[in-house]
Amino acid sequence: MNFFLQKLTYLIVLLGTIGQSQSTPFDCDFNAYLFQYNDIYALDLASGSSYLVSENITPGNVNAVAYNSTDGYIWGYLSTPSQSIVRIGKDFKVEQYTIPELPTGNKYVGDISTDGIYYFKAGGTSYYKIDLNPESETYLEYLGQFSLSQGLSIADWAFNAQDNKLYTVERGTNVLYRISAETGVVEPLGEVPVLEGLNYSFGAVYFDVDGNFYISANQTGAVYKIEKVQDIVSGTIKSNIFAFGPAASSNDGARCPTAPVPQEDCINGVDDDGDGLVDCDDPSCSGVASCPTINLTSGANDGGLESNDRLSSLIGERNYNRAKTNYKFDKLSAKKVMKGSTYAKTGKFAADAIPLEQLVPLDVVGETSTIESSPADLLDLTNASDIYSVDYLRKDDNIGALMVIKTDNKVYEHSKFICDRFLGAQLLSVSTLQLREKDFIKSIIKQPDGNTEFALTFSVRLDANDEFVVESHWNIDTYADNTAYYNFQIWSNTVDDLLLLADEILNLLEVHSPISEFKGSTPPPVFVKSAKYAKGEVVLNLVNNNKTEKIQLEGGLKRTETSDSENITLSAPIEGYLDSVALSTGNIFDFGFRVSIANGTPDDLFVADAPWGLDASSEGTTVDNYEVKPVQAPYIEDGYPVERNVELSGKTSSYIGVYRALSPRFTPVNLSDYGKLTFDASGTGVLEVKLLKGDGASYSAQVNLTGETKTYNVLYSDFKSATNATTDFSSLKVINFNLLSEDGSQESKQMSLSNISFNNNEEERIFISEDTSESLVFPNPMQSESHLYFYEEGAGSYTLELFNMAGKKISSHDMGGDTKAGQNSIVLKRNNLTSGLYFYKITSSNDKIWSNKLMVK
Repeated sequence: MNFFLQKLTYLIVLLGTIGQSQSTPFDCDFNAYLFQYNDIYALDLASGSSYLVSENITPGNVNAVAYNSTDGYIWGYLSTPSQSIVRIGKDFKVEQYTIPELPTGNKYVGDISTDGIYYFKAGGTSYYKIDLNPESETYLEYLGQFSLSQGLSIADWAFNAQDNKLYTVERGTNVLYRISAETGVVEPLGEVPVLEGLNYSFGAVYFDVDGNFYISANQTGAVYKIEKVQDIVSGTIKSNIFAFGPAASSNDGARCPTAPVPQEDCINGVDDDGDGLVDCDDPSCSGVASCPTINLTSGANDGGLESNDRLSSLIGERNYNRAKTNYKFDKLSAKKVMKGSTYAKTGKFAADAIPLEQLVPLDVVGETSTIESSPADLLDLTNASDIYSVDYLRKDDNIGALMVIKTDNKVYEHSKFICDRFLGAQLLSVSTLQLREKDFIKSIIKQPDGNTEFALTFSVRLDANDEFVVESHWNIDTYADNTAYYNFQIWSNTVDDLLLLADEILNLLEVHSPISEFKGSTPPPVFVKSAKYAKGEVVLNLVNNNKTEKIQLEGGLKRTETSDSENITLSAPIEGYLDSVALSTGNIFDFGFRVSIANGTPDDLFVADAPWGLDASSEGTTVDNYEVKPVQAPYIEDGYPVERNVELSGKTSSYIGVYRALSPRFTPVNLSDYGKLTFDASGTGVLEVKLLKGDGASYSAQVNLTGETKTYNVLYSDFKSATNATTDFSSLKVINFNLLSEDGSQESKQMSLSNISFNNNEEERIFISEDTSESLVFPNPMQSESHLYFYEEGAGSYTLELFNMAGKKISSHDMGGDTKAGQNSIVLKRNNLTSGLYFYKITSSNDKIWSNKLMVK
C-alpha cells in the first residue's frame, strides 16, 4: 500500500471512530491513572488514595496503558476487538483504532517514549512498536516486531523522561532492569532492597519528573519508590516504601513522566505532600531520619471490642476491673503455641466444629515464638461463643496478632477499625489487598502509642453444601444473618505479613472443606480518620478520597449512661481531601453513627465520653437507685470537667459507690496542672473520694455529707495512700466516690453528685477579709484587672464610680449590678487607664458606701 492510500485508510478509521465529538487531552496532570479491566481510577501517589473516575469505558479490557507526551492523551491496548488500540482523553471519551498488522493476543506491558513511540509486549522476548506522534509522517503506523536481549517476567514497564530508557522490576527476583527501547538491550541493575524476600507482580509502574520510579504491588497495593534510576550504577539502588494504595489483579498504570510527585520532608513537622500524614506517620519516611523502619503492634489480649449502646455498662465494668487490679498481660508467662505434627493436616473435625487453634497460622511471618493471648473475659460480654487469640513475637516484640472468634447466629459484632478509633487510634488508610485474586478490605491504624498496624477482618460461614463462603465487608450489617461464623481479626506491623497470615488462614480452612465463594464490599471512599467528643461537641476528622461534597450522619445518641437513646440525623458539607466537621451535640455520653455519602460504602463509628459506672461489688450491698443525669449547662470555667451527675441510693455494710474513668479506654490522663477537685454533693455520712493512678496505686480523701447540697474542694495534698504518702493529679485512671458504712452494720446510704471538675479556682470564703465593713481590692496595684470584694447582709444592687487624683470621674469605668447576701465580687478591667493612683466608690441600695484607693501599675 502506498503512503497516500495508507494515510487515507487511517483517516477513514479515525473519522469513523471520532464521529462528531473530539476528546480533550490530559496535558500532563499530576494524577497517576490506574486501569482495572475497563475501569479507570485516579491515584494520588503521595497518599495512595484512589477513586473511580470512569467505568466500563470500552467493551473489552484495556491494558498496556501509557501517557503520550506528544499529544497529551493516554493510549492502551484493547483485548477485544483484536488488533485494536484506544486513545483516552481527560473526559474519558475513547477513540478506537484498528492496526491490521498487529499480532493477535492481549498485550499487557506498555509505555510510550518521549518522542511518541508506543512500545508494548506480552510474555517472552518479543515487543512491538507503533508510532503515536501526531507530527510524524508514520503516525498510527505499525513499526514492527523486535526482541529483547533476554526474557523477563514482568507486568509493566515505563519510560524515564530523564534518559528515555524503559525501566521495570521482575517478579520473583525483584531485579530492577534498564532497557534500551531502540536496541532491546536489557541491563540488570540489581535487586531492589526494599523488595527483598517479596514475591509480587508489579502491574502498574510510574515515573516523576526527577526520574524517581514508582512501582505498585498487585497483591497488596503497596507503592514502592526507587530513587533517580537514571543515576543508578549496578548495586547502588536506594529504595523505600512510599504509600499504600489499592490492590488489583488485572491492572496497569499511566502517568505523565514529567509531572512532579509531592515528597514528604520527614523532620519538619509539616504535611509536605498533602496526604494528611506528617513526618514519621507517612510511609515514605519509613527508615528515614529518626523514623522507625518497623513498628511494633498491640497484642490481642487488649483487643476485641468497643463500647456500644447495648453493652456499655458491661464493657465499662470489664475495663474498670482491669484498671482496679492494674491488669497487664504477661507475655513471659503466656503459653507458647507450637507447630505440631497435625498442623494443616486433614483431621476428624467437621467443618462447623473446627477447634479455633486449628485455624491459627504458625511459622509463616518469621516469628521467633507465638504465644496464646486469648481475652477470655470477652465471652461474657459479646456474641462470641468461643475465642482463641495469639501474639506473634520476634524476640520480645509483638510483630502481629490474630483473634479467631466463633459466633453462632451472626457475625462478630465488634470490628477492629471501629474499636480502635473509639479507643483513640487514627485510621490512616482504607484500601484493598488481594487473596486468591479477590479483594479484601485492609486498613492502616495508628495507635495512641504511635505504632502503626496493618489490619484485616473477614468472616467465614458454611453454605448449604458445607463449603466455606469467605466474606470481607466494612459494615457489619452487610454480612449474612442467622448463620454461624468463624471470624478473623488480623493485625501486623507490615502489609506483607498481613497478606501471609491471611493466605495461610485460607489454606488452613481448606484442610477441612473447600472454599466455594468469596463475597466482598468496596472500602468506604469517605471515612473518619479520627473522632473525639469533648465539652458538648463531636469533632470528626475526615479523609475524602472521591471529592464528595456532602455527608449524611445517622445514629443513636445517649445523654447519659442510664438514659434512652435519641435518634439523630443531620448532614454537613465537606471539601478537599482532608476536612473536619464539628457536631454540636450538647453534653452526651455516647454516639454511635453511620457516615453516608451519595454513592459508596458508608463508614460506621462510635464515640463516647469516659464512662460512669456502679461499684456495688462489695458483700452485703444492694442498690435501690442508680441514675446518671445530664449536665444542664455547658462548662465555661478554666478547668477539666468530669461530665454528668450521679444519683445513688442503697444499703451496705461496707461500701457502695460509683466510679468515673478519666478516658474512654481507661488509660491515664495527666491533670497535674490542677490543684483541687471540686464537686457539689449531698447525702448521708462519710464519702470516700479515691484516685486510682496509672501505676495501680490509690490515694484517698474523705468528706462528710449532709442533707444540704454543699460545694466541696479537695486539694491534691489531701489525698493520701495507705502509707500516708501524698500525690498530685498526674496519671489518673479512675475516680471513685464511695459511701462507707461507719461501723460495719448495714446502713442506708444516699448520694447526689454534680458539678465535678479539676481546677485552680480560688476558694470562695464567707468574706475575703475578717472585717466585713471594709472593701478590698486584689491585686493592688492592678496590671490588667483586679477584683473588688465587699460584703452585704442582704441582696440588693450597687453602683461603682472611679475617680482620678484630681477628683474627676472616669465615666468609662462606671458600673452597676445586683448584689447577693454574703461576699460580692466586681471585676474591674484596666482598659485605657494610665499608670497612677485612683479612687473608687461603691454605693449600695442598702444605704452602704465603700471607698478606697486603687493603684494602677
